[in-house]
Amino acid sequence: MKNQIRLLIFSVAVMLSYFIHGCSAKEKSAETPKKPNIIFYLADDQDVYDYGCYGNDKVNTPAVDRLASEGLVFENAFTGQAICAPSRSQLYTGNYPLKNGCFMNHIKTKDNQVSTTTYMKNLGYDVILAGKSHVAPKEVFNWSKEWHPVDKEEVPRPYLPLDSIKTYFESADKPFCMYITSEYPHGPCFDEPAGTPDDYKFFPFNDQGIENPNKLKGMAGYYRNIQEDQKQLEQILDWVDEYLDENTIFIYSADHGRTGKFTVYDRGLNVPFVVRWPGVIKPNTRSDVMIHYTDVLPTFMEIAGGKVPENINGSSFLHVLKGEEKEIHEYVYGVQTNQNTWHTAVFPARSIRSKEYKYIINFNAQEVVDNNFTGKKYVDAFIKMGAARFENLPYEELYNIKEDPYEQNNLAENNDYDSIKSQLHNSLFEWMNEQKDFLTKEGHMPLLKPNQHFLDQQSKYKDVPVPDSLENTLKEEDYYKAHY
Repeated sequence: MKNQIRLLIFSVAVMLSYFIHGCSAKEKSAETPKKPNIIFYLADDQDVYDYGCYGNDKVNTPAVDRLASEGLVFENAFTGQAICAPSRSQLYTGNYPLKNGCFMNHIKTKDNQVSTTTYMKNLGYDVILAGKSHVAPKEVFNWSKEWHPVDKEEVPRPYLPLDSIKTYFESADKPFCMYITSEYPHGPCFDEPAGTPDDYKFFPFNDQGIENPNKLKGMAGYYRNIQEDQKQLEQILDWVDEYLDENTIFIYSADHGRTGKFTVYDRGLNVPFVVRWPGVIKPNTRSDVMIHYTDVLPTFMEIAGGKVPENINGSSFLHVLKGEEKEIHEYVYGVQTNQNTWHTAVFPARSIRSKEYKYIINFNAQEVVDNNFTGKKYVDAFIKMGAARFENLPYEELYNIKEDPYEQNNLAENNDYDSIKSQLHNSLFEWMNEQKDFLTKEGHMPLLKPNQHFLDQQSKYKDVPVPDSLENTLKEEDYYKAHY
């Protein structure tokens, strides 16, 4: 009988303990909010000017416009380089191209970089790449899952891995950070009828020759590619709403502008950036705060409850998502490299931009090319060719962005702006020094060793002057020693 009483008392004690501790665990769980899912959708080669929510009533962008009506549109979002790989490397590392090492297309970042795959995994997230990659090495970009683009008939480019994305949404059991990277509207484009100039919206930088049927046909194919990408985006948004709860942040952007590709003009560096976060972001709002692709990773880390490392170039803009219009940058910067691209040439540029002014230095402009010569016959020949290809671009450019948003009126020679130009000039070189830039004030013009599109080799994209015997003339020692 005594044993039965002891067993009863023990059982009651166990049940009471379980009830007390179980309730405490549930209360603690209720007090600890679940970390939000983060989805970043990245289009490829689409101007910020080519969206309904950014003022273009000629283009059909219903999915992005839907996001804009449900979330926040950034007017002043920028990438630091208007090329695919360098732009993406910033998103994933929080560092500008010069610091992370990916300052030309098709090259890898430095091995010492730490990317979103490490930072966000350490904060409890699956980190997934679904679509186009264009970044390396794998040791830096170690995705939890990676799904490649899928070939599809009757379309000009591969599609997103939609089946994998849907399956993951249906079964996700932990917080995730998914980068969905489309190959659209990057060319090649659909073969569409040319239409008329009234079918498209043109701007001061691309309104020349708009009666040309070839130009109109190119616009028609580009607009059609945009429409195809909208189909993919719309499908994904529907699945987000169906399978995921409202504790999901959805960001849309495009890696750089199409008409400003390879340049440091705003039409290349100013990117669309739209964010939806139910319950946090007020619908149908806009922000004038200047943000940068290097800020995306720090923002994700703060959202996930992490501490942003001090050695990252970017800063979190979480406070902006929560409605506080507080600036985080005085300036954003741009990098231009025309080597290792299709029409490869030696013509690097750097830019610095405030909310009011943009200042650009073209380091191999015709007016300074003599200062860049090295005394090496063949190296100097390619330096001279690079300057000649952009003979109409001056060494310095200065634009009043507020009055001249399309950067048509160069104020660099206007003495009324000398103090502004001097301030921006000094600040730009301070930043270049911090980034350990290989360009200097002294006229150093290195040849960057390519892994594609060599300066001294013929290709379908360019001709090497055979009469001048320049083909296959460059040697290993003629190139700048870089990490790749």
